[in-house]
Amino acid sequence: MSDIDSTRPRYGQVDRDYAIRLASTSPDDDGPVWMVNLMKYRDVADYADGRESAISGQEADDLYTPLESLKAVGAHIVFAGEVEQQLLGAAPIWDRVAVVRYPTRRSFIEMQQRPDFQAAHHHKDAGMDQTIVMGCQPMPALDAPAGVEPADRTDVPHPSTPEDGPVMVVHVLSFADARDASVSPQDMDDYSRAAAVVAAKHGASVAGWFAVEGTIVGDGRVWHQVRFNEFPSKQAFMAVVADPDRLAAQQQHREAAIADTYTMIVRPAIDEIAASVAG
Repeated sequence: MSDIDSTRPRYGQVDRDYAIRLASTSPDDDGPVWMVNLMKYRDVADYADGRESAISGQEADDLYTPLESLKAVGAHIVFAGEVEQQLLGAAPIWDRVAVVRYPTRRSFIEMQQRPDFQAAHHHKDAGMDQTIVMGCQPMPALDAPAGVEPADRTDVPHPSTPEDGPVMVVHVLSFADARDASVSPQDMDDYSRAAAVVAAKHGASVAGWFAVEGTIVGDGRVWHQVRFNEFPSKQAFMAVVADPDRLAAQQQHREAAIADTYTMIVRPAIDEIAASVAG
């Protein structure tokens, strides 16, 4: 899902300083890292050796997916899904979101050095148009406002149905003033509490909130947090989006806090992110 090529990859800029940190963190200070991947594919795979290709960029990336290499270093995919709709954020329009949990930062680098991993990289290079890969650490979600209790998902206005099952709403956030990625600006906290009052009525829950410690591959932008919030259905989330109290809180607080963002509705194919954080 994510790698560092020895050359400059066509799909993003490698942050060499963060790569050094991943490689050089002492064993006493090292620990798990969650690599959050945003992926935008080429329409048709473009192999650097000039071969003709009739497969899509996504199909090429699927050929690359390093399951055996991940297993060898003790890592595993804890979330993966196709982006059904991107509500906020400038180009690119992302196609897929995935999260890989590595047992240590060093294990991420060790995987890049494996011959089997390197041998498959040409498929990713051919298939990926752009990617952002963020190294993240779990952070606590805000306590629910007083009197707000989780709703029974079978007794909400828009429960899951065979036609509209659970969705994960992924927020990638860059704050206007953030010195510590694990601490949200007060405006963002105020917005989050107001939104939680509305979202709880529709069966929403926090699957995992993460502070970004570094962006190993990207486009030069700095990101501070990635939030995964689960809803019983897309209709449930859209009802929260349209709620007038939430809209008022967005205008008053969220817009003041955020410098850049992506908000995506993702249909999970793999969803173990909450369990991966819980241990």
